[in-house]
Amino acid sequence: QVQLVESGGGSVQPGGSLQLACAISGTILGIGGMRWYRQAPGKERELVAAIDNDGSTDYSGSVKGRFTISRDLAKNMLYIQMNELKAEDTAVYYCNAVIKTYGSSWYNDYWGQGTQVTVSS
Repeated sequence: QVQLVESGGGSVQPGGSLQLACAISGTILGIGGMRWYRQAPGKERELVAAIDNDGSTDYSGSVKGRFTISRDLAKNMLYIQMNELKAEDTAVYYCNAVIKTYGSSWYNDYWGQGTQVTVSS
């Protein structure tokens, strides 16, 4: 069984910073692409940032230059550093990873439960 648990969410004023972390645990054989998504009230879930097997990263246009995705594969951790936060960044943030577990022949998609980020003055 695989678990993804996010932490680090909270309330911050516009212009502030937060770092989210995602701890991955379970009988993991390998981890592929890792991503952060977010979902604001009344909106669809959107991809915020991605980091692939080779370490290459990609960002949505709305966060590029302000957010930085990173990982520590030795610790099975995924992070996102969020700077210059804006009110429109308010959302529930989810981590997502493609993971191969022992006994499985392929990689499957796993999600965390989400952590709330609120940007407000």
